[in-house]
Amino acid sequence: MTDNAAIEVLKMALLLERQGMAFYAQVAGQTRSPAVRELFRTLAEEEKKHAEMLAERGGPAAAARGAVPDTLAKLVLSGDIRKQIGAASYEAAAISAAIDMENKAVALYSQRAGQAADPAERDLYQWLADWERGHQRFLARINQELLEEIWQDSGFWPF
Repeated sequence: MTDNAAIEVLKMALLLERQGMAFYAQVAGQTRSPAVRELFRTLAEEEKKHAEMLAERGGPAAAARGAVPDTLAKLVLSGDIRKQIGAASYEAAAISAAIDMENKAVALYSQRAGQAADPAERDLYQWLADWERGHQRFLARINQELLEEIWQDSGFWPF
């Protein structure tokens, strides 16, 4: 991959992280749910860290500084999230949109990791892809619980 192509991928990745940070911060600021606010505030902080790493082009040393924090796991596993989100609410729509954003980030970082000739660059992008996959899993779990709640409330189960 040429240097120009690598720079374009970095720009796109930085843009995705900044968009995610802005979106998550907006949801955190608009929700009335304390648990949802904390979830999206934490996601915004993580996207900010990613953007800073990409802006610095920090390499694997920067990647080693962080891992998917336990905060997200605790928020999801607490059960407060599902209780405070209505299936047809703003927060539910935000979770669906967040899943799409995380899917795009994983795809970009995975593609870049596969194309990187430099092992340090490959490690950074792979680490970012893995971190975003963690976000995907948390958000998908919440989304699935909301879907099951709709099915339960409607008396409908697909099997």
